[in-house]
Amino acid sequence: MEKTLILTGWKHTDYAVAAALALRHFKSADILGMSRRRLPEFLEGVTGYVEIVILGVSLTGDAGRLAKALKALQAKKVKVTWLSGLDFPEWMGDDVRSNLTSYISPSESISVAVAEYYKLSHDEFAAYGDESQPIGRKYLELIQAAEYFYRNYQDEQAYPRVIRHIAAKDSEGKWSESERRMIEHYRRYGHRELQGKSDAITGLQETINRLAPHDHARVLILGESGTGKETVAIQLHFKSPRREEPFVAFNCSSVNPNLLESRFLGYEKGAFTGADETTLGIFEIANGGTLFLDEIGELPLEAQGLLLRVLEEGRFQRLGGNGQEVEVDVRVIAATNRDLAAMVRDGKFRLDLYQRLCVVQLRIPPLREHREDIPLIAYAYRQRTHIGGWLSKEQVEALKDYDFPGNIRELNNLLERAYILGIDDFRQLIREHRELNAALQPQDQAGVPDNLEEAMRYHVRRVCDKFNGNITKAANALGVSRNTVRKYLE
Repeated sequence: MEKTLILTGWKHTDYAVAAALALRHFKSADILGMSRRRLPEFLEGVTGYVEIVILGVSLTGDAGRLAKALKALQAKKVKVTWLSGLDFPEWMGDDVRSNLTSYISPSESISVAVAEYYKLSHDEFAAYGDESQPIGRKYLELIQAAEYFYRNYQDEQAYPRVIRHIAAKDSEGKWSESERRMIEHYRRYGHRELQGKSDAITGLQETINRLAPHDHARVLILGESGTGKETVAIQLHFKSPRREEPFVAFNCSSVNPNLLESRFLGYEKGAFTGADETTLGIFEIANGGTLFLDEIGELPLEAQGLLLRVLEEGRFQRLGGNGQEVEVDVRVIAATNRDLAAMVRDGKFRLDLYQRLCVVQLRIPPLREHREDIPLIAYAYRQRTHIGGWLSKEQVEALKDYDFPGNIRELNNLLERAYILGIDDFRQLIREHRELNAALQPQDQAGVPDNLEEAMRYHVRRVCDKFNGNITKAANALGVSRNTVRKYLE
């Protein structure tokens, strides 16, 4: 059977409408979301199709690799058609153009280009790609949810299902229950996503992917405030076999220590004054799924013993129980920004509980260790909050020069402040931010030498560390020459 493959871009409903129009033309075809970066590699290995249609995917990847892949497909009698609202990149050579059929529309809309090329009516589908129309807004959210599921859970079929709905001109009432659950999940967790292409974040994501399937292994997540510890816990849960079961997050510092036992174990009706009905604890609520214990280092010693017993035995009695035990199967993921090992040495955290929780240890890097991800993190935040798109080069450089002790949370707060106050000069934004938060910074002067010369060397080293060893930036900040900085570093 001759098969057609439709490759379409992400991000905008116009891409989905374009693919839906192409599907109307071919009647039957496979559909896949595709990025320009992934396209050359994908075309090298694709098999089983007589025709491949590329919609709205820019030909800006590895030109040599792309040309070689296209030539190989042509040799196999596979027709490759590229439809676009934008012309070929100027640097793209004839070795790419000559190995595919192309059509460039006068309109910048890819869906209009498809309609023109295949002589289809675009008007009846226009509302699905128009975010000012109710159906367009509904489908935009469905597309965003499908993209989230692809990025985070490697679900490649959610997006094609959306496109098939558009091709059939389905109303919202035709969406499946699983698609409704996908949207609800996206609404709840869509802002909790790891962003970045650095080695640090790529390595973290790979570790999460390795750990997630081992759904009985306890994980201790270590990271500074604002790095995204709960986001990592969410990823571990929804990539695991427990993904259809509850994910329960509990902040160990948010409850009075005297109430922790009832929150952990629950209580029977009449167990104490005010216990008007039987109430489940967090372990029962999370049964079958994942319990995320945030700020585990804040847990009082007496509550640590209680938690240890539940972890060891997997059963407990509710407060006021009559001896009947409740059995639970819960994966526990704990997180802290404190040094638990030091707390164990100081007698503030139980060694046996530490060993129970720390089957696998996962460290989240602070933002200052992957500053190259700041543009992408900022873009994702600005898109999600409808502030705008990419930052300017100058704005990015200003952000990269700051240490972000509050990490991603602090970065998002800065971006929101810039939007609210209309500040485009991010150097000014950072200066004002430093002044506002000066009182929050620790006054760590214990390590500063009394000797003036040594104190100057100490300060120069700290400034250089702040700029990741960039002597030019350090010299500019200090107001001295590069040679002076080098002298004090010797």
